[in-house]
Amino acid sequence: MFKSFAVFLVCIAPSVASAQEPAAAPKAVPLFNGRDLTGWYTYTVETGYENPGIFTVVDGMVKIAGGKDDIGYFGGMVTKEAYGNYHLTLEYKWGGPTFGKRKDKSRDSGVLLHCVGPNEPGPWMTSYELQIIEGGTGDLLVVNATKKDDEGNPIDLSVTAEMTMKGKQRVYTPGAEPSTWVNSGRLNWYGRDPDWKDVAGIRGKNDVESPLGEWTKVECIAKADTVTYVVNGKVVNKATGLSLTKGKIFIQTEGAELYVRNILLTPLE
Repeated sequence: MFKSFAVFLVCIAPSVASAQEPAAAPKAVPLFNGRDLTGWYTYTVETGYENPGIFTVVDGMVKIAGGKDDIGYFGGMVTKEAYGNYHLTLEYKWGGPTFGKRKDKSRDSGVLLHCVGPNEPGPWMTSYELQIIEGGTGDLLVVNATKKDDEGNPIDLSVTAEMTMKGKQRVYTPGAEPSTWVNSGRLNWYGRDPDWKDVAGIRGKNDVESPLGEWTKVECIAKADTVTYVVNGKVVNKATGLSLTKGKIFIQTEGAELYVRNILLTPLE
C-alpha cells in the first residue's frame, strides 16, 4: 500500500506544481515599431487622410510637425485597432515652433483614449483625453466630438471623479466627494497652477512634466470603467464611471511640433 501511495504522489506532483506556478505577466506590445507608421492611419482637417510630411519617423521617433508656415495642423495619428483594459505608456518631448492659431500659445497635444465614431468633420473623435500641454499634462477632458458611436448611434460620455472646484475649474482631489458630469468638461490634474496662462513656455511651480526639450513619460492605466493618469512616475489624475471603455488610441497634432517614442501597450486582465 505504501508503494502504491508513493507512486500516486509522484504522478500528481507535476500537476500540483503546475497549478501553483504563477501566470506569466502580460508583455508590453509596441504600438509603434520605430520604422514607420504601420498600424496607424492619419487624419487632419487640413489634409484629410493624406499625410504630406505631418507625421514622419526620424531616428526611431515619430515627429509631428504641428504646422507649416502660417498653417497649424489639427487632427492626429490613430490606431487601426481598438483597445480596452490596458496600460499605455509613451514618451514625448516638445520641439520648438507653434503654428497657425496656436502660434506663440502653449505647446499643445494629447492622447485621445477609447475613440469611437467618425473622424470627420474633425479634428477629434469622441473620446476621453489624456491632455498633453505645457503646464497641464495629465488633465482629463471629456471629448464628445461627434456624439456618435461606431455604428452611428447617439452616445453620451459620462465621468465620475473625486474633485473640488477651484474657481470654475474642476481639480482632481483624492479623498474628496465624487462628482459626475456628462459630455464635456475638464478635470485638471491635482497640481495645475491656478495662474496658468496660454503662452508658449508656460510652466507651473508644481509641474511634474519635464522642462522644454526633455522627455516626459506619460501613462494611462485603463481598467474597466476607470482611467488613471501617471506623469513621470506620479499619479496626477484618476476618474471612474466612464461610459466608453474601449476604442482606438489617437495622438493629436494641435499646432505644435512634438516628438513621440516608445509607445507601448500592456494588456490587463
